[in-house]
Amino acid sequence: MSQIVRGVIASKKGQPVEVTEVVIPDPGPGEVVVGVVACGVCHTDLTYRDGGINDDFPFLLGHEAAGTVETIGEGVTAVAPGDFVILNWRAVCGKCRACKRGRPQYCFDTFNANQPMTLTDGTPLTPALGIGAFAEKTLVHEGQCTKVDAGADPAVAGLLGCGVMAGIGAAINTGGVTRDDTVAVIGCGGVGDAAIAGARLVGARRIIAIDTDSTKLQWAREFGATHTINAREHDPVETIQELTDGFGADVVIDAVGRPETWKQAFYARDLAGTVVLVGVPTPEMRIDVPLIDFFSRGGSLKSSWYGDCLPERDFPTLIDLYLQGRLPLQQFVSERISLDDVEEAFHKMHGGQVLRSVVMLK
Repeated sequence: MSQIVRGVIASKKGQPVEVTEVVIPDPGPGEVVVGVVACGVCHTDLTYRDGGINDDFPFLLGHEAAGTVETIGEGVTAVAPGDFVILNWRAVCGKCRACKRGRPQYCFDTFNANQPMTLTDGTPLTPALGIGAFAEKTLVHEGQCTKVDAGADPAVAGLLGCGVMAGIGAAINTGGVTRDDTVAVIGCGGVGDAAIAGARLVGARRIIAIDTDSTKLQWAREFGATHTINAREHDPVETIQELTDGFGADVVIDAVGRPETWKQAFYARDLAGTVVLVGVPTPEMRIDVPLIDFFSRGGSLKSSWYGDCLPERDFPTLIDLYLQGRLPLQQFVSERISLDDVEEAFHKMHGGQVLRSVVMLK
């Protein structure tokens, strides 16, 4: 029997979100109903609200979530009722060309629930990133549930569902940062600070944080940055080179995603260094760089989508590291709020006042 719960929707482009009743159907084959305990407020949710993803309004927002499996549909084997899970938007298919080549982190056919969640009048909702977790309960595919240690704080654990995993993965999975590397991170919001935390975790020798906001640079130091550069006061490329014996960094991570920051990353890396783009650009953005500059430098130019993560591999490991005190995931939680506070949380995020506001539902 379907259930009616409270949830946060974006009904019109650019309009404030609203809390309303959402209908959650019983899980069908391969589907799971999860009681959401906590869900982070991510910039992607704001992008959905403002029509930057697509026009499939109304949206059921929220996707950085952790909760408890309540009911399962026919054929579900990955999880059982009572399991504590982090929700993810990379439920790999196991059958596409990437999966068959042993690269499931690049899966081209990830799963979502088949049945729609709706408003009480029957209007289907589009769940953000196939999850829709600004709600007391949500319906997802079983592959979107990753079981982790139930001892983790749900407000902390859920953040691995998107931004924090994107940053950590950009450093470790995509950038291949390892012991004794020099790393520069441009943009010190949640994703950038997660990249800094990831670089520190694997033993990077020097971690340089770049931003225009002194508060964010202080946050970066708390996550492990050894040096900071205020880009309003110093040229990032010149200063990174000065801090790396004139060579440039081994890995430069652009967590902003603008042409000017990507160019800074390109020219601030060592000759055989790696650039990782994890900040999300808009469709109209273009780059004009002399082709000879590509030719005359080795190394790699990479983009990182969801931190090139594999949830079933990465989430349990990172939660274990957090519980051991080796990964300070709790520092990302700036405040705990209710469903009614999501719109205000968007304003705080846009103003750079928080790393993450987290909606607590239980």
